[in-house]
Amino acid sequence: AMRLQHFSTTVTTFILMGLTDNPVLQKILFGVFLVTYLVTLVGNLCMIFLISTNSHLQTPMYLFLGHLSFVDICYSSSITPNMLYNFLSDQKTISYAGCFTQCLLFITLVITEFHILAAMALDRYVAICRPLHYSTRMSKNVCICLVTVPYTYGFLNGLSQAVLTFHLSFCGSLEINHFYCADPPLILLACCDTYVKKMALFIVAGFTLSSFLFIILLSYLFIFVAILRMHSAEGRHKAFSACGSYLATVTIFYGTLFCMYLRPLSEKSVEESKIIAVFYTFLSPMLNPLIYSLRNKDVIHAMQQAIRGNLFH
Repeated sequence: AMRLQHFSTTVTTFILMGLTDNPVLQKILFGVFLVTYLVTLVGNLCMIFLISTNSHLQTPMYLFLGHLSFVDICYSSSITPNMLYNFLSDQKTISYAGCFTQCLLFITLVITEFHILAAMALDRYVAICRPLHYSTRMSKNVCICLVTVPYTYGFLNGLSQAVLTFHLSFCGSLEINHFYCADPPLILLACCDTYVKKMALFIVAGFTLSSFLFIILLSYLFIFVAILRMHSAEGRHKAFSACGSYLATVTIFYGTLFCMYLRPLSEKSVEESKIIAVFYTFLSPMLNPLIYSLRNKDVIHAMQQAIRGNLFH
């Protein structure tokens, strides 16, 4: 046991096995994920720019959207550059400190995104079901609280989970069967008792996922009831369309994370989770700005104003 503990302290690098070891497929995937990452960066940076510079977008909903875009950029950037480098590199290594940082950032940002998605659902609920009370219930102080709490809560959770993971003893093979430093494959590499870590991960993931999903689904249940009571068929169609696109992104994000973190750990489940992880790591951050901008007249109008202003200037 002493030898194992000594070995764990000398671990300086891990090897990320990635999605495939086929050289041709690696180059194809490099191109696909590079384009996805660039679209994600451009889309989310445009959203942040429009929201921060256009006076018509200074509302609680767009405040949350701006933070969602910021989290998506950080989230995608914590994983993608290293993954792209590994596609072209023979040595697919990541340092111990780099792996800890990636693990910490991933959990922090995922939990922050859960919070922001729930805050957006509450905002829509108040706007549609309690419009007369909107200005008081979604006041500046409430919005500041709904934005600062997610980052704090997410960071504390991320730090505690990362510390628990890297407190484990790693020995033997240091090959992580994933394209980033995820908790499940790291736990499989440990050569000590992982019960505490597994329980902590299950409780935090289970509580966080289910509680925020409950808030979102309950908010949208009330919203759907309110929409059905609308007299205008066109109004109902627009409202359902907007809610449908939001729920589509929530389904992708939550569904894939449920599959990854709330099932028994095994080599098979970790192998499958790599494919599932592509959806919430690349697809969700890329789709969010597209869904919230292309289906939103205010954002399209702000975009047209910005383009006209630059051309005129």
